[in-house]
Amino acid sequence: MKRFKKLVSVLTLTAMLAASLTACGGKDPVAEDDSTAGTTTADSSTATTETSGDSTFTYAISGDPTETVNVITTSDRWGLSTVKMIYSPLYMNNADGINWFLATDYSVSDDNLTYTFKLRDDAKWSDGEPFTADDVVFTYEAMEQEDNLGWAYSQLVYDQGTVKVEKVDDYTVSFTFPFVTPTAIEMLSQIFIMPEHIYKDVTDFEHNDYNMNSVGTGPYKLVEYQSGSYLKFEANENYYKGEPSVKNIVFQIIENADTAILALQNGEVDAYQMTPQQVKKLDLDASNLTAYSYTEGRVGYLQINCNRVTDENVRKALLFAMDRKAMDDAAFESDEYYSIPYTFLPTNSQFYTEDGVEKYEQDVDKAKSMLEEAGVSGLKLKLGYISSDAVQSAQALLIQEQLQEVGVTVELAGGDGTAIANAMKDPDNEYDMYLGGYIMGIDPDTFSILFENDGAYNYMHYSGYDTIDQLFEEGRSELDESARKETYAKLQAAVQDTGAFYPIISNNKILVVNNRIQGVEDAGLVPVYTFEDTSSLKIAE
Repeated sequence: MKRFKKLVSVLTLTAMLAASLTACGGKDPVAEDDSTAGTTTADSSTATTETSGDSTFTYAISGDPTETVNVITTSDRWGLSTVKMIYSPLYMNNADGINWFLATDYSVSDDNLTYTFKLRDDAKWSDGEPFTADDVVFTYEAMEQEDNLGWAYSQLVYDQGTVKVEKVDDYTVSFTFPFVTPTAIEMLSQIFIMPEHIYKDVTDFEHNDYNMNSVGTGPYKLVEYQSGSYLKFEANENYYKGEPSVKNIVFQIIENADTAILALQNGEVDAYQMTPQQVKKLDLDASNLTAYSYTEGRVGYLQINCNRVTDENVRKALLFAMDRKAMDDAAFESDEYYSIPYTFLPTNSQFYTEDGVEKYEQDVDKAKSMLEEAGVSGLKLKLGYISSDAVQSAQALLIQEQLQEVGVTVELAGGDGTAIANAMKDPDNEYDMYLGGYIMGIDPDTFSILFENDGAYNYMHYSGYDTIDQLFEEGRSELDESARKETYAKLQAAVQDTGAFYPIISNNKILVVNNRIQGVEDAGLVPVYTFEDTSSLKIAE
C-alpha cells in the first residue's frame, strides 16, 4: 500500500491544478497555484451589487472551488477555504501550536497509542441539532473507507493497521494508533467534522444534494453560489464561539489580477492576495489599505524526472549550473518576502537544517566538468511549467539561460497546469523537468508521499534510494525529538544527494485588506485557508 499524507501542492502561482494537496486513497488531490495572473475576467460588480454594505466583507479570490465542497474529498485552496467557513475541525495544529475548535483538550495513554479528546458540549449544527461524539466517529470512519476517496485516508490508515476511533461518551472520543508515533497529533488535525444526521445515508460524498446546502458548526453558512462569480455566506447564529459580528462574507471570483486590484482600490472588494511587485505599485495609504505578510511554509522547486535523466551525476551537474537567488530576485525583487531553502523542508520548520546538505550553489565550471566526465554533450531537455504564471515563467527563462551556459538546451514547455500535473504522474511523461511547489503539514513525515521511492506523488520517479525510505520510517516511529532531528538531518541530505530535487524559494503570502476590516490578526492568517477563524473579523463603524 502506498502511504498518503496531508499535502497542499502549489504547482506555482496561477491556476488550480490536479496534482497534489491533501492526499487521499485512490484519488489525486488538487493543487492550486498562488499567482493572481489570468485572462478571464469575472463580472466584478455581481457580488458587490447584491451584497455590499456595512455588514459585508468581500474577499476577491482567483477562481472557483474545483470540486463540490465537502469535508471528505475537497482538497483545493478555495474549496478548503469554503469548508473552513462552514465546518469546524477538532483543532488546528499550526506552527504556533494547537488551536482548539470542537475539542478542548486531550490526553495520551501510558502506552502512547491512544489519544483521548474532550469535546465541547455547547456546539450546535447550523440547523440547531446538537454536536456530539457520534459526529466525530462518523466523520473519521468515513475518512478511513478507501472507497470514499477521502483526502485524509492515509493519515488514518497505515500498513500496520487503521486508527481506531471510539466514542467514550457523548463528549469524549478516543483514537488508537496501530503503532507508537510522534506524528499522531499532526495526523488527527484539521479534519473537519460533518453532521451524521445529514450524511448518514450518503454513499457518494463528492456528489450529493447536501454539499452545497451545507449544515455545519463553522462560523458561517453558505447561502448562495454563482459559479464563476461569487460564494455568499451568512453568519451562523448557532456558532459556539458566538455569532460573528460580520453578517455576510462574500468570496468574489475575479480571475484577472488587474481587475481584482482595481476593485480593491475602488473599495468594491475588501481583500485580495497579491505579489510583492503588485503591492509596490500601490499607494496603500491613499487607498486605505494594509498589507499583511505571512508564511505558509511553502517550498517552490524544480524537479528532474529520473526516468528520463537517469544519470545522477548529470542531474547534479544541472543543479550546479543554476542560480536560485537570481530566480528568486527576478520573481520577488528582494528577500523581504522570501527565504531560500536548501532542503525539502521550509526554512521555518523546527527540523530544517543545512548541516551536511549539498546546497548546489552555482558553479558553472564544475557543472561543465561533470557533464564532460559523464560523456554528455548537446543535451536537450524539456521543462514543464504553467505558462499563465508570471513567477514560473520568469524562473523558466532563467533556467533556460543558465543551462545554456553549460551547453544544455532547454525547451520551454509552458502549458495548462492540470494537463502538466496529470502528465507528471506517468514516469514516461514528456517532461525532463518541472517547476512546482507544495504546502505541507508541521511534521516532516507529511512529506513522505513526495520523497519515498514509491511515494504517491514522487514525480521525480527515482528508485533505489532505500536510505530515504528507511529514514522516513525511523522518523515516524522515534519519540525522542533530538533523535528525530538527527534522523531528519540525514534525510534532508539524502534527498538532496539524489540530484533530482532543487528547492528554489520559500515565499510569503501577502493579503492586502481595506482598513475598514478589523481583527485580521486576531482571525489568524494561516496556510491555505487564509483565516483561521473568520468570526474574529469586524467592520469598523
